[in-house]
Order: sequence, then C-alpha cells, then structure tokens
Amino acid sequence: MTQRPVVTERVTRTQAVVEGILDAIIEGRLVAGEPLPPEGDLAGEFGVSRLTLREAVRLLQAQGVIAPVPGSRHRIAPVDEWTGLEAVVRYARSGGARRRSSLELLEMRVMFETGAAELAAPRCDADDLAALEDTLDRMRRAHEAGDVPGFVDADLEFHDVIIAAADNRILIASMRPLTTMLQETRSETSAVLEIREHALAEHEAVLAAMRSGSGEDAREAMASHMRQTRDDLLHFVLGG
Repeated sequence: MTQRPVVTERVTRTQAVVEGILDAIIEGRLVAGEPLPPEGDLAGEFGVSRLTLREAVRLLQAQGVIAPVPGSRHRIAPVDEWTGLEAVVRYARSGGARRRSSLELLEMRVMFETGAAELAAPRCDADDLAALEDTLDRMRRAHEAGDVPGFVDADLEFHDVIIAAADNRILIASMRPLTTMLQETRSETSAVLEIREHALAEHEAVLAAMRSGSGEDAREAMASHMRQTRDDLLHFVLGG
C-alpha cells in the first residue's frame, strides 16, 4: 500500500520524459539518425534519475522511436520507422504535419468507425439508443447556442457510444490513443457553422440506421458521415 504513490510518481515522470524526448525530436532539437545524447546529460536535462530515464528510453524503443545500437549509444530513428501509435499521433499533431495527419486520421476513422457502426447496430440495446439520442440532442442545443466545446464533447460522446456498443475490446483499445487528436481536430472543424449543420444531419442518419438494427445500413450511414467530414475539412479548413 505505501509503495503505490511512488510507483504512480515514477510512471508519471517516465511518461513526462517520453513526451519530452518526442517533442525534442519533433522540434528538431534531437535529429533522426544521430545518437541519443549521453544518459547523464538527458537525465539532468529532465531532472530525473538514470533509472527513470532508462525506463523512458525502453518505452521509446518499444515504439520504434529509438533504435538500439550494440556497443554504442542508441540512435534516434526516422519518423517513418516509428511503430508506436502514441508516438506517431504526437508527431501527427505537430504543425508541420497538420494537413497530412488530418487526412490520415480521417482515413483511419473510415476503417475503424464504419466497422464499429456495423458491429454496433445489431448489438445496440435501449440504453445505447437512449444515449445516442441524448448526445445528439446536446449537439443540437450546443449548435443553437454557438457552444463549440459543448458541441465537440457531445459529438465525441456520440461516437464513443457506438464504439462501446460494438463490444470489441481490441477496437476500443485501438481508438483510445486517438482521443486527444480527435478532440483537437473536431474543435477546429466544429467552429465552422456549416460544418456543424452538416454534422447534425449526418449524425441523425447514423442514429436512424442504428435504430434499424441493420449493420449494413449503419456502415453506409457512417461512411456517408466520414465522406461529408472529409469534404468539409478540405473545403472549409484546409482550403481544398
């Protein structure tokens, strides 16, 4: 019992180092292909012990961000070699990759969310449908009030209900790292009145398909929503 706060603190500090190293790479302060700075220097820079730093480096190695080099200092891997979703998403959120990452995220959402809708429709129960109706109603009220954060929160929750109703643990785990990125993307697009209006119409169609219990109809309704989202993103936000 007495050791739990220490473990939590270590995990928190380790994650802070992971994020700090990722940011340093993204900002160009650490360069792909070059050796990682000496362990003591990095530990001092982040104000952590060497043990904490080593834990962070191991996590980055597991994500392909740092490549081990036998007999020498570890090497910083190029972004194209990164395999960890957490690291890739953090890079994608950086300014230089904004357009590409926004479109890549949509492509990924098409694959995940159309499949989730197809699974969820026949598995939805009365509570799931009530939750979808409630979040859609909140979206309408937020839209009318010009409450963009409220609209985004309800929008994200609508999709969360569908993903949960799909009842697939691997799907849920795969979507979790994208939550922050989705929040930022939705906040940007939902600030545009026309995009909110389109989103409401598409969500209403998705809800109708979910009520039908037809996986095929739900998949097509979600695919239509994703197509509209992409068109709106290109037209209103990314400029074609």
